[in-house]
Amino acid sequence: MKRALLLPLLGVLAACGPQAAENAPVPTSSTPPVVTTTSAAPTMPAAPQPVKDGTCPYLPTTFVAEANGQRVPKVKLSTDAPHPACFFYASATEIQLTVRVYAGDERVAKMIVNEAAPDGSQPATSPTGWTGGYVSNNNGVVYAVAKSDAAVVVTTNQKQSIKARRIAEEAIKNLGL
Repeated sequence: MKRALLLPLLGVLAACGPQAAENAPVPTSSTPPVVTTTSAAPTMPAAPQPVKDGTCPYLPTTFVAEANGQRVPKVKLSTDAPHPACFFYASATEIQLTVRVYAGDERVAKMIVNEAAPDGSQPATSPTGWTGGYVSNNNGVVYAVAKSDAAVVVTTNQKQSIKARRIAEEAIKNLGL
């Protein structure tokens, strides 16, 4: 009995199959192709190096000498643009204070701060709206903060973080960041 029912059913299906396929409209896709974009991971710029003698364009030497508590006989600058890093010396060869300013990609600014003051460092929130951290060690203090696409890192041979913070605040104010 089952065979008797299946055979006519198969015949009907076979008869409908090719005609139904020929008369069926071909579906068209109206969805645009999927385009994936990837943003390249930001690259960390090389650490600035003192290259040429000069005057720091955003920090007066007299301010640094007073704020850091040491005489500044020499200043050198990096070739970074638009803001060179400034290296303030305590002697002919010993750097007492370095100020690095970065402006560009927000992710890079945060990477610079995180490298200078990694997780576990003391929080830094000055000036208002800037965030980062500071680290004290036997060599001195690093104070690093970022806001939007800018970062400022101050490294001093002094043990008091207030000195580095004060210099960072002055650099940010003078640069209008």
